[in-house]
Amino acid sequence: MSRSLPTVASRVSDTLIARGHHGVIVTQAQPAHTAAEAAQALGVDVGAITKSLLFLLDDEPVLLLVSGAHQVDLTRTGERLQGALAPAPARMVRKFTGQPIGGVAPVGHPANLSTYVDNALSRHRELWAAGGHPNTVFRTSFSELVRITAGLAIDVD
Repeated sequence: MSRSLPTVASRVSDTLIARGHHGVIVTQAQPAHTAAEAAQALGVDVGAITKSLLFLLDDEPVLLLVSGAHQVDLTRTGERLQGALAPAPARMVRKFTGQPIGGVAPVGHPANLSTYVDNALSRHRELWAAGGHPNTVFRTSFSELVRITAGLAIDVD
């Protein structure tokens, strides 16, 4: 029996295809609640997991795509982005991404978000990112991730 993708994951797939990606979204049996769980389920290094995290940069929403092996240093990363960086409240994550926490994809949001991509992700040939729903992921590469998000590569530490 084939199962269809959740609507939000279908929107991510459509966005990926529109931006030149193959658009294949993989549905997992169980959601991964951490980057470590996602890495274990996929059989990859935790650093190859792409966390999509919404922050406020001087009150403007920005998306940081961060290696699963990293935590965002708010002070240093804020300085690199030339502003004050703070985690966005959960209600804002849903508002600006249209996706649930734990499943936020790098693309497929109601409006384009300024996006920054952790340079540490470039150390991995293959990356995995959430597909818009906690049970979905898609495969990409660092260069493709930067391209499909129109992101800017930065150091996040």
